[in-house]
Formats: sequence, structure tokens, C-alpha cells
Amino acid sequence: MTASPSTPEAVVPATRPALRLVVVPTPQPPLEDERRPLRLVVPGVAAPRPAHRPGPRLREARSLGRPGDDFGPSWSVRAELPDAGATGRRLITCALEALAGRRPLSQVQGMTSLGVYTALAQGRRPRWCAEGSGPLLVGHVHVCEPVDGVAEVSAVARRGGRAHAVAARLEGIDGRWRCTALQIG
Repeated sequence: MTASPSTPEAVVPATRPALRLVVVPTPQPPLEDERRPLRLVVPGVAAPRPAHRPGPRLREARSLGRPGDDFGPSWSVRAELPDAGATGRRLITCALEALAGRRPLSQVQGMTSLGVYTALAQGRRPRWCAEGSGPLLVGHVHVCEPVDGVAEVSAVARRGGRAHAVAARLEGIDGRWRCTALQIG
């Protein structure tokens, strides 16, 4: 007579091997905290910031001699760039005049990144900038360079007896300043 599967004699214990953990190395670089030793955190003392290096420099890519390395933007150091104050004044003046309708917005396109130009083209114009016929005066341009190849400029624009703040972030790309952020108050 054959045993049915429901009877206890028919149950055969399964012999499975024990589970074990296998560590597989990944081809990725180590995490940031694995590369550096632990730092002591002292209250009230800021940790040092690493130097801002957004990408490879053009001359470094050319020295490698690989084809195709010359394409795309290259980040510029401060020595390769014109005066940030004069560029900031020109950018702020052109942007405000374009928003006021006194010059075509396409004249700002070469000085700004695609995101800033799109925001200027699609965004609403500040009422103080678009209305009125008084002259638009840009005061002294303040320049701060937090890292090599990056400048933050600010100025006060006056029109009709009122003052408004304007700030921009300029990054050195391909030997010239390009506005990557613009705030008009």
C-alpha cells in the first residue's frame, strides 16, 4: 500500500545548505566618508570647505591627447577671465533694460545660462521695471569671489525714486563669465 502525502511517514525533510553571506566588490569608487579619516567636530568651528572644481579644465583635457576631449564647456580660472565687476554691471543693466522693454531679450542670451534665459523669457516682469518712463540707474556693483572661477555680484537699481536689489552668480566658462543665477527684487 502506498502512503498518501498527508501521512507523517511520507514527509521527507528537505536538506538545504545553510545560507551564507557573500560580499561582492563593486566597481564604484569608495564613498566620501571611506576615503577620509574621521574629523573631530568642534562646536562653533566650521569645517573647511573643499575647493570648487566643477569639471575638468580644457588644457588638462588637451594634455591627455584623447580625441573628443575638446568638446563641451570648460571651466575657467580667475586669471583667464575678464573683470567680474564690469561684466556684472553690463549683465544687470542689459537684463533690466530687456525686462523694461528697452532692448531685445536676445541680447542677454549670450551672457546667461539656458535656465536663466528661459526664466527671463517666460517669467513675469517686475512691475517697477516694466512700468514708468524714468531712467534706470544701476549703482555700485559689489563683487565677491567665493572660489576660483565663480563671482557673485550685487547692485542696487533705482527707478522713480525707489531702490531695488539685484544679485547674480557668474561662473567662468570658456574664458568668459556666464550668469547661472539671477535674482531681481
